[in-house]
This record gives sequence, structure tokens and C-alpha cells, in this order.
Amino acid sequence: MSKEEELVNKLTNKKYTITTAESCTGGLLSGTIVNVSGVSDVLNCAFVTYANEAKEELVCVRHETLGQYGAVSRQTAAEMAAGCAKAASADMGLSTTGIAGPGGGTEEKPVGLVYIGCSLHGNVSVERYEFTGDRQDVRRQAVSAAIDLAIHCLDKEK
Repeated sequence: MSKEEELVNKLTNKKYTITTAESCTGGLLSGTIVNVSGVSDVLNCAFVTYANEAKEELVCVRHETLGQYGAVSRQTAAEMAAGCAKAASADMGLSTTGIAGPGGGTEEKPVGLVYIGCSLHGNVSVERYEFTGDRQDVRRQAVSAAIDLAIHCLDKEK
């Protein structure tokens, strides 16, 4: 069983819904989840919020958060996850924001830096990753890590 199948099965068994807010993965996360038959029972919508304005307008990331910490930050990933769950009335919100490259990196925020957020019934977890490889490698690794985080959050829920 693939990881995305495991995620969809866990969500289905708990009768939970999920939504995503993606920046650096640009829809690859939701597209991967959609590969699973029966996903329509758990996925009600997905947001690709590449621009800061989209993060603010669609998934309620605060302008102040983006100004103080930037789009690629723990704080933004947390607000994206919580905001998309709220916007979609979903049990779980899963977010990705990072620098897929090859350009755009800095010493403080290098290419490959990705923050992944998971909000489950308002409890938010954020993980920081530094992936390697080209743009597609970073995106694929981010999707895999996001699905892993979602499964972990479901498993640790009481």
C-alpha cells in the first residue's frame, strides 16, 4: 500500500476530511492524494497559494506574519494549515511552503528548505526540512514528507 493510500484509508476510517494549502509543491500534494480511489470521500478541496496574496485571501495567513517571517517560515506553514482547514471546514489541513529552486535561495533560507504544516482539529504541527536535488526532487520529497506528517498526526491523535 502506498503512503497516500494509507493516508486516505486512515481518514476514511475516522470519517475525517482533508484539504491542502500548497505553495512550493504547486498542487503535487493534492494531485498525489487524488491518485487514490475513494478520495472523494475525504478530500473536499485544495488550495494552491503560490503568491502571498493568495495565502492571505484564500487561507487566512496574516499579512503581518508574511511581513515579519516571510512566506517560507514555520509561522506561515502553521497559518496555512489551520487556515485551509477552516476555509474548507475540514478536519485536517496540510500545508507546504518552501524554496524548490534552483533560484530563490539565500544563506538563511537555502534552496530545498521546506516547512510542512498539519492542522488536525486545530492542533497544529510544523516540521522543517532541507531537501536536496533539483526542483522536481524537492517537490516530490516535500509531498512524501507531508503525507508522512499527516499520517503521524492521525496516529498520535487520542
